[in-house]
Order: sequence, then C-alpha cells, then structure tokens
Amino acid sequence: MTGRFKHGGGRGCNCRDSVYHRAMRLLSVVMPVFNEAATIETIVDRVLAAGSTLDLDMELVIVDDRSWDGSYELLQRLAAGDDRLRLVRHGNNRGKGAAVRTGLERARGEVIVIQDADLEYHPDDYSRLLEPILLDLADVVYGSRLLGPGRNRLRPAQAAANRFLTFLSNRLTGLRLTDMETCYKMFRAELVRGVQFSSERFGIEPELTAHFARCGARLVEVPIDYRGRDHGAGKKIGFRDGVEAIWAIIRFNRSDKPDLERDA
Repeated sequence: MTGRFKHGGGRGCNCRDSVYHRAMRLLSVVMPVFNEAATIETIVDRVLAAGSTLDLDMELVIVDDRSWDGSYELLQRLAAGDDRLRLVRHGNNRGKGAAVRTGLERARGEVIVIQDADLEYHPDDYSRLLEPILLDLADVVYGSRLLGPGRNRLRPAQAAANRFLTFLSNRLTGLRLTDMETCYKMFRAELVRGVQFSSERFGIEPELTAHFARCGARLVEVPIDYRGRDHGAGKKIGFRDGVEAIWAIIRFNRSDKPDLERDA
C-alpha cells in the first residue's frame, strides 16, 4: 500500500496520546558519513535539536566510512561530549549502502530514520515523517522532495533521473512513489531487524524499497524541504551510480527473490 499523508500542519507532531507513541521510547537516526568535515558539526547539531522537540529519546548512530578529511576526528570530539551519539568507523571505504547497513545493525530504537551528513535534508522534517507512524497509519514513511518546495531546487538532470528510477521501481514493486531515491526513509525497526541487505553503494535505496514492498508494509509519502548541492560542493552520486541503480532495481525485485532474507 502506498499513499500520501496529509500532515496536521506545522512542524510539531500532535500524536503524543497515540498507542504507538506511548509504546515507542527511542528514535534511531542512522547517519553515514564520508568526508563531510565542512558540514558535520552543523548537521549533528540540527539532528540533536530536532530530537529535543519530539518528546522521545533519540540516538544518533554515525558510521564513518573511512573519511580522510578530518570528519572522524570531529565526530570523536562530538561523541565524547554527548552520550546520544554512537560512533562507528569502517576499516576501509565501502560506500553509503555499507554504512547504512552497519548503522541499521547497531540501531536500538523502535523507529529508524536515515539522515545524510550534508545539509540537503533538514531534521526539522522528522516530526512530519514520524506522525503517520505514531498514528499507526503507516509502517514506512518516505520524505518526498517532489511533493515539497525542494522540487524547485532539483537540477533538471537530477530530477529527470530520479523520476525515471522511481518510475522503474514503481513498475516492479507495485508502489506509487514520487521519490524512491530520497534519503529520508523512516520505518519501524522490526521491518529490518535481522535482514541481510547487500548494497555497498547507492543501491541501498531501491533495495530498501523492494524489501518494504515485498513485506507488504504500509508506505506513505510526506512532503519535505530539500536544498540540493552540486558536485563542486561535495555531492558524491554520479552517472555510474544511476546505471547501478537501474540494475539494483531489477535485481532486488526479481520474482525468485525470497520474501524475507533473515538470518536463520
């Protein structure tokens, strides 16, 4: 099931009396990091500030993918001063998908959200993403750049590639998403516990989407803000990743793929 959720208005989430909210105690934010020294302190501050408005405990699971620009040293200092930060470092550079997988394995919350380490996505949107889950109207919520004001900040080539990849994914999953490639994916942790994901790079987006569709999860989209950057400002995704995403969409939606890829 896919749908669009009409937010109650404003950034706050008016669902503190919901059954799921009363049962939920911890939100896990999984943040893959590679060479983001210019933005890492700002985004960590934003994540923690957003967490303080949610009336929930938060942990920020940061996976450094072997940065060499000083990001890891900055993160060590930040983690030493705040016990909400949990820092992990890969032994070598493996890619965003591998960092997300590591973060998912270590996340302890009932709900998980993925957060990029640049400033393209603003954590103020967490409440918007969380509301359908707390109201028990969704198991998975995607933040769509194309439904919010950020659609005007997507470069034409980026927007066209995103629409094509989303279209292809929709044809194979049966979903009706507008933005499959969005970073902002929030979901109940039980959907990924013990699942052996395999993507090393940006194929993690179609892999997660195919998994949620196969599980029959209730998935809705909400509009989010988005402030994209170009390669000159450090954006790492390129043409090669688009080609790999096409293959990932096909591969992870094979009809012979088992419904659940859980550890025995």
